[in-house]
Amino acid sequence: MANGSASSEMLDPTGRVVMLSGASRGIGLAIARRLHAQGYSLSLGVRNPEAVAAFAAFDPKRTLVQRFDAERGETAAQWVDATVARFGRIDALINNAGILRPLDLRSGDESVLDEMWAVNVKAPFRLIRLALPHLEKGGHGRIINVASTDGKRYRDTVSVAYAMTKHAVMALTHAAKFAGWEKGVRVTALCPGAVDTDLVASVPGVTPSANRIAPETIAETVAFLLRLPNTASVAELVLNTRLESWI
Repeated sequence: MANGSASSEMLDPTGRVVMLSGASRGIGLAIARRLHAQGYSLSLGVRNPEAVAAFAAFDPKRTLVQRFDAERGETAAQWVDATVARFGRIDALINNAGILRPLDLRSGDESVLDEMWAVNVKAPFRLIRLALPHLEKGGHGRIINVASTDGKRYRDTVSVAYAMTKHAVMALTHAAKFAGWEKGVRVTALCPGAVDTDLVASVPGVTPSANRIAPETIAETVAFLLRLPNTASVAELVLNTRLESWI
């Protein structure tokens, strides 16, 4: 289907299947709850499915909780296969799993960069490659990569390795946009500033907690992006917490 459907109507969540990584807490859990409430079928990737009680209230007919470890490549293929086996389709992929470790050019061990590169970049790259053929089938596939304002600029208060990985996610997003465009796949890099989660709790210079973005705000933004028609492509969406001249 060249360029997907030209309809300008918002997409109906009913029957659509969303894969979401890092779903057990923070932004991921907020997204899972919002999308479940909207009627999506969810395939939730978490490191330890047995330990997650947060999904107990979800409709089991519309929910699959599957092991996904971003540092173990084989779990990506297993998760995609399990999703297709359960639901028969994939309509959206949300790459949310990510980590932040301190590292700058004067201190810190280089292994930190390897760890963040594996989780923040290689894992989404791998999942997109695996899911893309399925996303293309329906003509309205969606990919949302949770990046960061640190993928749009650099600040000394945040790990250089983290910023490097999030800049890479921006490049990956645009590559995926071009790869799937003619078959109706639309791709967005969602770039929030400081979100009120454990990820940024110990980072110096981050926006005070009272002024951070609530995870539920991110979830509502994701829900909006997933429903946009093919005729309204949003390649990058920045939600900043502070006044800055670059955006």
